[in-house]
Amino acid sequence: MTAPKVLAAGDAAFSIEFGDAIDPALNARVHALDRALAAAPLPGMVETVPTYRSLLVYFDPLRCDPAALREALLARTAATEGAAPAPGRLYRVPVRYGGAMGEDLEAVAAKLGLAPDELVRRHSAPEYRVYMIGFSPGLAYLGGLPAELVIPRRDDPRPAVPRGAVLMAGQQTLFYPVEMPTGFHVLGRTPVRAFDLARPEPFLLKPGDRVRFHAIGDAEYARLDAAAERGWTPEAEA
Repeated sequence: MTAPKVLAAGDAAFSIEFGDAIDPALNARVHALDRALAAAPLPGMVETVPTYRSLLVYFDPLRCDPAALREALLARTAATEGAAPAPGRLYRVPVRYGGAMGEDLEAVAAKLGLAPDELVRRHSAPEYRVYMIGFSPGLAYLGGLPAELVIPRRDDPRPAVPRGAVLMAGQQTLFYPVEMPTGFHVLGRTPVRAFDLARPEPFLLKPGDRVRFHAIGDAEYARLDAAAERGWTPEAEA
C-alpha cells in the first residue's frame, strides 16, 4: 500500500492522501484518522473533511506552525494502518425503478446487455457503503457498485433532476438530496429524504453507513412519499 502523503492545499489546509482509488481499506484509514483527530485535535486545527481516499484538514496558520502540524499529521497516519471500516448503520432505501421516474433505466440496461429487470436486480443486490458526504447537503457517495454495471456518464448532462433521483455512473451510485443537474444516469427515484432541515439531524446518512436499495411500485412510492412529507424516514439497523 502506498505511504500516505501530506500535501498543502493553499496556505491554511493540508490534504492527507492515502491513495488514489475507491477502496474500503483506504476509506477506513481516512475515517480512522478523522476520528483520532476529533478525539485529540492538534494545535491550530479548525475543521476536517473526509473524502473517498483523503482527509482535508483546515488550520489557522496564526495559531500553529504549519510545518510542525504537517509532521504531526504524518505521524498520526501510522496508527491508521490496518484500520477496520466503521460498522455504521444500515438503511433500506425503497426505489421506484424505471418509467417516468427512471428514464435512463432501459437505455442503460441495453448498453450493458441486460434486461431492465435484471439491471434492477443487480443494482439493488449489493450493500453499498457511504464513503463520503459532499457536493451538496446530505449527498452520500456510495461505493460497492458491481463491476459489471460500471458505465460512463451521459454524453448530455441534464440541467436538473428531482430530489430522490437514484443515479449511477462510473463506479458510483447515489440518490439526490435536492434537485440538481447531473451527468449520471437516472435509474429511479426514492421517497426517502436524504436531507431535511426539519429533522434534528438534517443529514440522513453519515460516512461509514450502509445502504440497501429495494424496488417498489407506484402505489408504495406514493404512500411513502406522503409519509416522508410528514417526517418519515427508514429506521436505521445495526
